[in-house]
Amino acid sequence: MGRFTADPSHPRYHSLLSRHKLEVAANRGLLADSAMIAHGRGEAFDYLLGEVTTANAMAATKNALAHLLAAKRPIITINGNTAALAGKELMQIAEALNCPVEINIFYRTKERISGLMDYLTAIKHEHNLNTTILGENPDGKIPNLEGPRANCCVDGILTSDVIMVPLEDGDRCEALTEMGKTVIVVDLNPMSRSAKMASITIVDEISRVANNMIQIIKEGNYPEIDINFTNTKNLQQSINIIASQYK
Repeated sequence: MGRFTADPSHPRYHSLLSRHKLEVAANRGLLADSAMIAHGRGEAFDYLLGEVTTANAMAATKNALAHLLAAKRPIITINGNTAALAGKELMQIAEALNCPVEINIFYRTKERISGLMDYLTAIKHEHNLNTTILGENPDGKIPNLEGPRANCCVDGILTSDVIMVPLEDGDRCEALTEMGKTVIVVDLNPMSRSAKMASITIVDEISRVANNMIQIIKEGNYPEIDINFTNTKNLQQSINIIASQYK
């Protein structure tokens, strides 16, 4: 894969950079065959949202971070697209939270798991992180899910109380919610099943979310849990933003 050469002043720079990161990850065997389709679908909604972090997305981000900070056993899960787009940042957030990350992918193969482990381990060493990386040897199963996507780690997903699952699929999100967990989803589509099933949905692009969380952590002005937060209202606000831009 050639070097990324787009001019930062290009209006599509960040979008082009994300696509390049996914191309590189695909060439390394880290992504499922449908990964580009999933990204394109999200990118379409990002256009509709103005490609910015909206006010309600930032509010959801702060509330999500507050829940992660207050959790007894928080965890962040990482799949192929998430690793490519925000792997370093999510590892840094996990370090700040003193929690593990767990590789949890829909289309599970030994090759992809091994590749993602190597990729995240390289980030860990490069940035001198102590973050534990789980997922290579799952020893538990998410109830009410069939097949390899139910596999998880007892010391990770299975016993977590607050779980951040960026770019999650709807069935797994629902299963995690039914386990009584606070489930934080990052999804640009406010009408997706994942978005609707989550406890907190951040309707924003994953790299923006991760960088926003890092900035909040660096500032040390930690947010408090919003006891008045309702996810249905949060999602409706995002839908309203989309509608208001195209009247």
